[in-house]
Amino acid sequence: MNIFFDVDYTLITWDVKLRPGVHEVFAQLREEGHTIYLWSGVGPRWEVVRRFELQEHVTDCFWKPLYNHRERMAGLGVTVEPDFVIDDHAEIVAVFPGTRIDEPKMPLDRDREMWRVLAEIRAFAAAAEGSEAAG
Repeated sequence: MNIFFDVDYTLITWDVKLRPGVHEVFAQLREEGHTIYLWSGVGPRWEVVRRFELQEHVTDCFWKPLYNHRERMAGLGVTVEPDFVIDDHAEIVAVFPGTRIDEPKMPLDRDREMWRVLAEIRAFAAAAEGSEAAG
């Protein structure tokens, strides 16, 4: 699956700290055959990829459409259709399959949201495989 992660308040905190579990969850997703993309309403966030050494996990970064999500993708250069999105804003999760993530909890070392997200992605992937096998 093509999995799209938002950046601000999804992967990083307001003061630019990486949420716990990102490296481990990204590694698991890749091992399971998924492709990881980042997108953000402020543009491609390669600086976040470099700062937190996520290069081995992230395939590409895009502008995230903030409205008319599907219609604006091509104009923003999004060349891949998201199969599952993770975002702190419910609007985008209402358009694409995915899950809304709460902003990072403090103290940060107690935040477990990435592990919940991994479980949801696995459940979604298993359901999709099941419906393909049945069809």
